[in-house]
Amino acid sequence: MRRVFIKTYGCQMNFYDSSRMSDMLLAKNSVLVDDITDADIVLYNTCHIREKAAEKVYSELSKIKQLKKDRRRAGGNLTLILAGCTAQAEGEQVFERAPYVDIVVGPQSYHTLPKLLEDLEKFGSRQINLNFEENKKFDDIERSEQGPSVFLSVQEGCDKFCHFCVVPYTRGAEFSRPANEVYREALLLISSGAKELTLLGQNVSAYHSQIDNVEYNLGKLVEMLAGINGLERIRYVTSHPIDMHESGMLHAHKNIDKLMPFLHLPIQSGSNRILKKMNRKHSREFYLSLIEEFRAARSDMAFSSDFIVGYPEESNEDFMDTVNIVNEVKYSQCYSFKYSQRPGTPAASIKEQVSEDVKAARLSCLQDVLLNQQLEFNQSVIGKSFQILLQKVGKYEDQLVGKSPYMQSVVVNKGNSKIGDIITVKVVSAHQNSLYATRV
Repeated sequence: MRRVFIKTYGCQMNFYDSSRMSDMLLAKNSVLVDDITDADIVLYNTCHIREKAAEKVYSELSKIKQLKKDRRRAGGNLTLILAGCTAQAEGEQVFERAPYVDIVVGPQSYHTLPKLLEDLEKFGSRQINLNFEENKKFDDIERSEQGPSVFLSVQEGCDKFCHFCVVPYTRGAEFSRPANEVYREALLLISSGAKELTLLGQNVSAYHSQIDNVEYNLGKLVEMLAGINGLERIRYVTSHPIDMHESGMLHAHKNIDKLMPFLHLPIQSGSNRILKKMNRKHSREFYLSLIEEFRAARSDMAFSSDFIVGYPEESNEDFMDTVNIVNEVKYSQCYSFKYSQRPGTPAASIKEQVSEDVKAARLSCLQDVLLNQQLEFNQSVIGKSFQILLQKVGKYEDQLVGKSPYMQSVVVNKGNSKIGDIITVKVVSAHQNSLYATRV
């Protein structure tokens, strides 16, 4: 029985991929372990969206080098696998930078992982697979026991080619899973105890498929999934603004109660000048009108977004446009980052890069605004009642933590409830990152 340690970096899609690789290995006489020193196989599923994320992985890998040496001296063996977007982006260079890595496998070819392990054992040579094989990795649906809220991949890749982004190069072109296959996996997940599904895609709003010559956009897919008995909640991430009208999600949010009133809609910058340089293909005015359309479709909609500060040639005026759009939209939560040059992307070759000091100052300023908005949003629900899905044990034994419809963490006394229950609560206090509630 092989003991496997898995560490995941990056986005929700990576966590979904890690769960699938885990399922594959568990089906091949393996068991998961929480302590890396107990493992026979160490798998890092990596992110390449920012330089810091990639370098952090190599730092972690260097620590495994000594662990492998110690294991070999003791007469044992330790297999090191690098998977995900860093593996895809750097390929053979991984072996040059970290020659103690045994297997390199990309995010579109991880379904070959059992075969790569077999070949490693059989031939004793390092293995690599970076092929783009789209739907093949979804052919065999084997899912181990899941929690009450699970990810379901419906779309991968991106055709937008934003000038700062590596996703089109590491995940490939946009690809949507057939709607009937998504439905089949959803049934499997619900029958295994899941009550909430989060539909995943690098650009999930571009989803499209057919069943019997009937077109399915994301909204129609959500409508089909909402008919599954036992499925109580549906979420989706991540969307691109320019696809939202064609996605059918305005209609879905207006008419499907199981669809949670929360939309993660990245804009990246509030400056039209920078949006054009980023190749985002939309303006701030278009984005703001889209926000208003969703609020008209459902009055309690909450929004989150992604922001990049210090993009090449970003001026103080451009940055203030970003701060102003944040103040206009009033987000419930957001992610914000300093621009990071990624090799091979158009933005990386621009000569007029913003200094790190300016990036840091702008990020600090923006995050102050965003955190204040998050606290204000949390405080705005004090006294309100809604349902939460209990997902984990709290800090203390008599507490459970659930998610509100707006993705807030809500702490409540355990009582006679258990993880997986959906209960109605009333919010009594709010903090920066969590709410406290009593049962109704």
